[in-house]
Parts: sequence; C-alpha cells; structure tokens
Amino acid sequence: MRLPGMEDAGLGPVRTFEAPEAMGTRFHEIRARSVLNRVPEGPYGFGWTVNPYRGCSHGCVYCFARPTHTFLGFDAGRDFEKEIVVKVNAPEVLRVELARPSWKRELVALGTNTDPYQWVESRYRLTRGILEALDEAETPVTVLTKSPLVLSDLPVFERMNRARQTRVNLSVPTVDEQAWRATEPHTPNPKARLEAVAELKRRGISSGILIAPIMPGINDRPEQIEPILAAASEAGADFVTPIALNLRKETRDVFFEWLGAERPDLLMTYERLYRGKAYLSKEDQSRITGPARLMS
Repeated sequence: MRLPGMEDAGLGPVRTFEAPEAMGTRFHEIRARSVLNRVPEGPYGFGWTVNPYRGCSHGCVYCFARPTHTFLGFDAGRDFEKEIVVKVNAPEVLRVELARPSWKRELVALGTNTDPYQWVESRYRLTRGILEALDEAETPVTVLTKSPLVLSDLPVFERMNRARQTRVNLSVPTVDEQAWRATEPHTPNPKARLEAVAELKRRGISSGILIAPIMPGINDRPEQIEPILAAASEAGADFVTPIALNLRKETRDVFFEWLGAERPDLLMTYERLYRGKAYLSKEDQSRITGPARLMS
C-alpha cells in the first residue's frame, strides 16, 4: 500500500492498522530512505533534525506542524491527530547516515516538528533507538517535548551527557487546567512536565521551559504565567522562553475553527491581530510575551 504523497516524501510501502487503545488512531508503518534532515540554522543553533513520526496525537489546536501532514495527502485537522506515520526503520537508517565520512557530528534536534514522545513512542520506542544511534556516533542532541515519557530515556541522556552536549527541554504553554484541556486535549498534565524538568536537572542534564505558544486571551494572563515561572525557578530550569502564537497555512484554519466553536468571544481579536499575516507584529509580540520575560 502507498499513501498519497509518499513517493515525493521518499517513504516506502505502508502497513496500516488501528490500535484500539489509542483513541481511534491509525498507524501507518513506513520504511524511510532518509531520516536526517538539513534545516536552516535558526535562533536555537541546530542545523539538523530527526522526526521518527509524522502527525501527532497530542491534538494541540495551535500546532505549527499541522501543514506538513498535507504533503502526504492527509488533512491538517483530524488526520494530523489520528493518522500517524511511523518510520519503523528510523534508527537503522540514521546509523547509516551518521557513519558517513562527511558527517561532522553537528547538533541534532528532536521534537522540532512533531513530538518524539507522543503516545506512539510508548509502543515503538523509535526515539530511544535514535538517541542510542546518536550516542554511538558521538553526536550532540537537543530534545523538545510535552511529555514526561522523556524520563524513560534518562539512562541514555545521562550517558550522552557525560561525553557531549545534551539538552532536554519541555514545552509548557499553561498550567491553567481550563486552557490546557481546551487547547491541547491529549497532552500529559503540564505539572508532570514541570516535574520532568526538575528531575532532569537533578540528574545534571540541561533543561529549560518554553511557554509556547502564548495565545492572547487564552493563556497570557499574569496569574496563568506566574505559576510556570515559579515552578521553573524551583526546578532550576536553565531558561524560560515565552513564544507568541504563529498561525501559518492550515494551522490558521484549524485554530480559527476552534475559536469559532470554543471561544467565539475572541474571534474579532484574532482576526485583527492576524489579519493578512501568520505572525504577530513585533509590537504585539513584545506586548504578549513581555510580562513573562519581566517576571522571569
């Protein structure tokens, strides 16, 4: 079987099945030809990524990665959350790529597209295999996740951390229960994510917190942000970085549909703030993220 768009994505034949324990999600197992992706270096300082999964069961209404699912013939809404592509051979392919003489052991990032520790990782353990391949190749790594499942790989991180740069960061947009359940319904409890940061720091592993995204009228009030900053301080987090919501391509459609259903009171505000653009103006970004920066 082939999914639409698979040939262009360099992905092989597909085995599809449903897992009753995974909330009606279908998994599409594929064999990738390549998993190490070159990306333009951004503000976070990495030029390579690895993504073992396409799509994400977390169901975050604001997820910037939603448009990538359309490359495979899926939609960016329900399909992104329920049709998960699994690169079952990712660790093996990565080992081959890292063994090339041209590989310079540059920093590799996990979690820049979809979460490497979403529910499916508990079944396949591909992220664990990827970390082990990076460790064998003496390659530094940085990880971003919304899940305390990352702690299951603490022995690997500790081993890597003794030899080279290793960083594990957690995304915590809010600890407000109403905002959390409304905007990222299938993510682990944000308080458990903050506890994961504390445990990582106790083990000597660099870890920080992204308050991302900050959404006007949803999770931007000082009383919503202060508990995150307090927990970050208690955990000894290396940094706290607030990032304003961006609404690129199909993510905009999904988010505005959610607003219309769940927060119609904010529709006019968002139409004004994001009229004709995916990003807030610099002035609005500073206004929205500024309180978090000042408090931190």
